[in-house]
Formats: sequence, structure tokens, C-alpha cells
Amino acid sequence: MSVPLEPEPRFRPAIGEDLPRIVALIADDGLGRRREIPSLPLDPRYERAFDAIEADANQIALVAERGGALVGYLQITLIPGLSRGGAWRGQLESVRVASSCRGRGIGTRLTERAIEICRDRGCALVQLTTDVERIDARRFYESLGFTASHHGMKLSL
Repeated sequence: MSVPLEPEPRFRPAIGEDLPRIVALIADDGLGRRREIPSLPLDPRYERAFDAIEADANQIALVAERGGALVGYLQITLIPGLSRGGAWRGQLESVRVASSCRGRGIGTRLTERAIEICRDRGCALVQLTTDVERIDARRFYESLGFTASHHGMKLSL
């Protein structure tokens, strides 16, 4: 007896009604639980941020949907720059896969789709940061060809 295959995820731009599920995905791990507020009604700051993302042609909120469920999310920021001969770069942020769906290739396909979008938009490179506590995430990104070529630094305001 064969086991039915799960449907392939479908990738699409996020829409406003996805926002509660996106915030829940971002909060769906140890670090996210400490930083995010997924309770309903959503904090209006999330709505303002989503509105700004939607209004900016250089921001792409991308979701992965499978069987009607939102199973993945990431944000792409397209950044123009003068270095590297005026190259554009794609910055990936908030890459998340639902905890119940991890290990099934969704994160790989979601990240590959984001890289394809960046390439199609003329980016010369794709970059991201991952928290030093996310050891598995670092291994995941390295398996996709990313290299830890720089040291990231942040200043909380």
C-alpha cells in the first residue's frame, strides 16, 4: 500500500488576511515566543508594518501554503547599493516553517523560490542573518550554499 504524498506547497505573495498566521509562524519557536505577540487581536504595529511592506515595491512578503494551511513565510528586501559595481542584493528575513512541517523540504523550496525571485529582480547576491542560537538554521542555510562570510552586528533601539 502506498502512502499518499503531501501536496507541494504553493508560493504566493502574502495578503492582509494572512497576517495573524504569519505572526503565529514567526512566534513558533523559542526565540520567537520571547519576541513576538501572536495574541488576537494583533498588536497594530504588525498591521502597520505589513501595510508598509505591501506599499514598497522592494519588499516581498512570501508565504508557502499547502492544503489551505499557511506553512511557511519569509520576507525579501531588495536593496540597491553602490558597492560591487552598483549591485542589488536580496536580504531574507523572518524565514519560518511551521513546526509541524519542518524537515519536509518546505524551507528548502521556500528559500529556493526567494533566491529565484531575487535573481529575476537582478540581484547579484542574496544575504541573510540567523541568530547565533539557531544552530540548525545555520546548517540548513549552509546546505543551500550560503556561507558565513561576514560577522553580523545589531544595535537594539
